[in-house]
Order: sequence, then C-alpha cells, then structure tokens
Amino acid sequence: MTDDEAHRVVEAAWQAGIRFFDTAPLYGHGLAERRLGEVLRTKPRNEFVLATKVGRLLRADAPADPGQSYKGVPPVNPVFDFSYDGVMRSVEESLARFGLDGVDVLHIHDPDEHFEEALGGAYPALERLRAEGSIKAVGAGMNQAEMLARFAREADFDCFLLAGRYTLLDHLGAKELLGLCIQHGIGIIAGGVFNSGILADPRPGANFNYQPAPPALVRRAEELKAICERHGVELKAAAIQFPLRHHAVASVLTGCRSVAEVEENVRMFQTSIPDQLWGALGA
Repeated sequence: MTDDEAHRVVEAAWQAGIRFFDTAPLYGHGLAERRLGEVLRTKPRNEFVLATKVGRLLRADAPADPGQSYKGVPPVNPVFDFSYDGVMRSVEESLARFGLDGVDVLHIHDPDEHFEEALGGAYPALERLRAEGSIKAVGAGMNQAEMLARFAREADFDCFLLAGRYTLLDHLGAKELLGLCIQHGIGIIAGGVFNSGILADPRPGANFNYQPAPPALVRRAEELKAICERHGVELKAAAIQFPLRHHAVASVLTGCRSVAEVEENVRMFQTSIPDQLWGALGA
C-alpha cells in the first residue's frame, strides 16, 4: 500500500478510539514503524501506548530471506540479533524511524531458536531500559505458548503478545500459559484472533497459522460459523471478542490493512453477543 493509504488506516483507528498501537522493525522492513510514527507524531504523546519489538536488525548487506513476502520495502533485510548490544541498537533505530523520543512496550520478537540469547542478552537490556524509565513494560511476542511460559517462570515480564494460540479455534494458550500469567501478573495481548484468516472467512484454501489450513480444521471453523449464524452473530464478532473472556487477557490486537477493516473490526468488537452463543461455542 502507499504511504497515504497507511496513514489513513492509522488515522481511522485513532478516530475510532483506538489508543494501543503495535508494530515491529520486521514489518515492511521499517516501513510500518515509519508510517505509524508519521501519524502518531501528530497526536498527544500521553494519549497512546506504543509497542514495538527487538531481535531483528535491518541491514543493507544482509541476504534476503527466501520466504520474505513484503513488497516495495526499503533495500534492507532483517538479521536476527538478541544480544544486549543488538537490542540497544534496535531501540535507537526504531525511535529514529518513528521520529519519537520513546516507546512504551518492547517485545522480544519470535526468539523461537534463540531462547538462551533472548533471556541472557535481550532481556537484561529491556530490564535496564525499564528500570531507567525509558520504557514502561517488558514483553515478548510469539506464535507459540510454550516458550512464553518459560519466560514467565524465569524472568520478570509485564506482558506477552500471544499470536494465534488463544482463539475460538486454538486454545493452546489456556493449557498452561494463561494461568501462569495470572499468577505472575503478566498481561496477555491476544493477537492473531482470526488465525491468519480462517476465522474471518472459513472455506477450503483459507489460511491457518500463515499456511493453507488442513480440511479438518476448515470443517471445524465452518461449524463454528454455523453455530454463530444460528444465534444471529457473525463469526468475526465472536472471534474478536472471545480472548477477552479470559482474565489473563488485557487487550485484543488486530491487523488492519484498510480503513474498511478498521471500521469492521470495531463494529465486530462492539457487537452484542448473547451468553447462549458462548455456551454453544464452549460445548
């Protein structure tokens, strides 16, 4: 999308009352941070919460990832770096792209194969920034629940961005992580509530976890949609509201690529859902 289209999306979110914004250096290889900052710089700084991530540095001499799918991005590629110094450089570079003097939340971004470095390098850097008052919260953002549970047990985190693992279709996060978060006072930001698209439009070929969903999962999503329709509620509304029924979940995060999607998500979030539907879905 163009800069102007991206700016309109952020502005539409602001006008709808949204005040929590999440991004990362990886998204658009710096474009998302720059575009978000261009709009948020026009807003009162004390009225919004801004989260970004660490763990990938953007470098011009880095080889391209074969699976990279962003189009029209700057001539840089991400490099994994969960070291203390790498995190400090990442924060400095993010602030330059935002054009702001600080962020509120920093997440360790997808350290799936880098647990030891994330805990021994990235975490102490974020802990220092929090102690100095440079950031307000230390977090980690992942598409899995198991490593977040390890982080909850071994360090002092404020929040986790859990993507896709606590949804109408995938309850893995409830197995251990959400209970641990309640015990340790860690807030869950529930992302990926549509599971990459299948809970927005369940059909053969729909994506689940960033790839085509197996037929059995498509059938289950279609069954959830049918239950919602019998109660006069859109599946999207149930999907976007479901995570907040758990006490560990503080916020629901949705990705919006158009003003229409912002407006639809807000409408789905505000839809009244009868208790009978939650009971039927739970059964």
